[in-house]
Amino acid sequence: MDSQNSQSSPAFEPSPPHTFQVDLRGLVDLLSQHLYSSPKVYLRELLQNAVDAVTARRAEEPGAPARVRLFPDGRGGLRVEDSGIGLTEADVHTLLATIGRSSKRAEGLEETRSGFLGRFGIGLLACFVVAERIRVVSRSARTPGAPPVEWTAADDGSYTVRVLPEAAHPEPGTTVHLVARPGAGEWLAPARVRTLARDFGSLLPYDVRVDDEPVTDLPAPWDRPWPGPVERRAGLEAHCRELFGFTPLDAIPLDVPLAGVRGVAYVLPSAVSPAQRATHRVHLKGMLLTERAEQLLPDWAFFVRCVLDTDTLRPTASREALYEDETLAGVRETLGERVRDWLTGLAAGDPERLSAFLAVHHLGVRALARHDTEMLRVMLPWLPFETSDGELSLEEFARRHPVVHFTRSVEEFRQVAPIAAAQGVGVVNGGYTYDSELVEALPSVRPGTVVAELDADTVTAHLDSVDPAAELALSGFLAAARAALDPLDCDVVLRAFHPVSVPALHLDDRSARHERARAEAEERADDLWAGILGSLRGTAPRARLVLNHLNPLIRRVGSLTDPELTGTAAEALYGQALLLAHRPLRPADSALVNRAFAGLLDRATLGEGEGR
Repeated sequence: MDSQNSQSSPAFEPSPPHTFQVDLRGLVDLLSQHLYSSPKVYLRELLQNAVDAVTARRAEEPGAPARVRLFPDGRGGLRVEDSGIGLTEADVHTLLATIGRSSKRAEGLEETRSGFLGRFGIGLLACFVVAERIRVVSRSARTPGAPPVEWTAADDGSYTVRVLPEAAHPEPGTTVHLVARPGAGEWLAPARVRTLARDFGSLLPYDVRVDDEPVTDLPAPWDRPWPGPVERRAGLEAHCRELFGFTPLDAIPLDVPLAGVRGVAYVLPSAVSPAQRATHRVHLKGMLLTERAEQLLPDWAFFVRCVLDTDTLRPTASREALYEDETLAGVRETLGERVRDWLTGLAAGDPERLSAFLAVHHLGVRALARHDTEMLRVMLPWLPFETSDGELSLEEFARRHPVVHFTRSVEEFRQVAPIAAAQGVGVVNGGYTYDSELVEALPSVRPGTVVAELDADTVTAHLDSVDPAAELALSGFLAAARAALDPLDCDVVLRAFHPVSVPALHLDDRSARHERARAEAEERADDLWAGILGSLRGTAPRARLVLNHLNPLIRRVGSLTDPELTGTAAEALYGQALLLAHRPLRPADSALVNRAFAGLLDRATLGEGEGR
């Protein structure tokens, strides 16, 4: 039955194939708004087509002329001439009028394709971003005797082709005429054309001129035969000022022949944030590709700005960025090694320049050293750290102390550093970016070094105990102080330590702070979240207020007999210890400090009133 139905069904013949219709104006608007960052790319496309045409001709005629000339007329017109391979009438129909078709894929040129700049076949289309009419006159060098041909196109998508007499273009090559769109004349103005041509084409391998003014500036500054190192340094500094607007601390050669890369990295003279993405200038076979390449170097090398020329990296479709692939990843790693080698070279032979560099960019070196054991080993004697002995390198600090203690926050360090120094305990401030990671990595490059995070128990253990009789005499005060601070999860202990000027020391550790933060969050949460946070309750040690028995204030306060005044004094000492440690105050801490301050003022005014 199914078979019968199938046989009786009418057959449907496919309709004839249709061709997509392209709205050229819409396509140009799409290019200008979404593909290209600026209308200025039109000049890059013109230069690129001209240079590729010369490259193609030289592949067949090594002695052929290699010229590109740009002639802005100052009235919204631009003429670009090249001595390249040229086009026949068939080429014009095939290549200029077909969107997406590239002469670089034409038969006979595939073997030389690596020498071309363009790959995406959009050619003159980008010129419609600034031009309402384009006229191309070309004569082929590949077909002797072929007459010149003219292709004229408008931005509405229409074009005409006609054959011209030989005298219209006697030599092989191509001439492109642009007429500006309304409102786009500034992009074809002589001064703008000269600036863009120099920007895009300064490293092109051929003779490129605007009117009669040279555009190319070869060899590149990093390849020039400078008379000596002083002249080379001065020349590269001038180049950096011209490109980036600053005088570099140093210039790092980036010569990687195997990766097809040559250039220079300029070291910034002032500190920048590691979060700020570095941008670099990249030329592709001499043509400027982008001024904003972000992925060219490792993230840790944020302290340099690069300019280089490459013939291996792939551009994106807009030819304004680099395509992320294995080649780029390999180049990035290799360039990072060049910067790393420069640093190790300074450490080995120029400590004065290294110190000047680290004074500005130590953060970048820290970022590298935390992942690179060899870099940490090399930089160990040079990287400065804040310690309880002053600013020292980790190497010098480890020689002074059998155990390298460190804190994970600046607040903790400020709290304990004076006390630890007085007791002979060495402490490194690990609160700054990357520092705690570097301290923890110290044993990997300095075997036998003992590294430990400083905690409340360690500090307390290095403080002197008080004579039992003296502590017994203060037992009433200590009991009242403990009762006053118990709601804050803080114990009170009595020790003797230096400096004598410090009346009290507040000690806790990360686990205690985390537990307090969890408990506060639990109090503020709704029933659901309170239950979840309650299940995370830990057994962290309580914070401690260590009273200094050597301090005269503590001795006087310890003689108080009024329980209320004793509690107020304990709260005041607690608040002062928090403030001295630069510790952020919780709402409960702020309330306590305010209450203690008001209580002391009340006592003072009450005493004065009684005296009257």
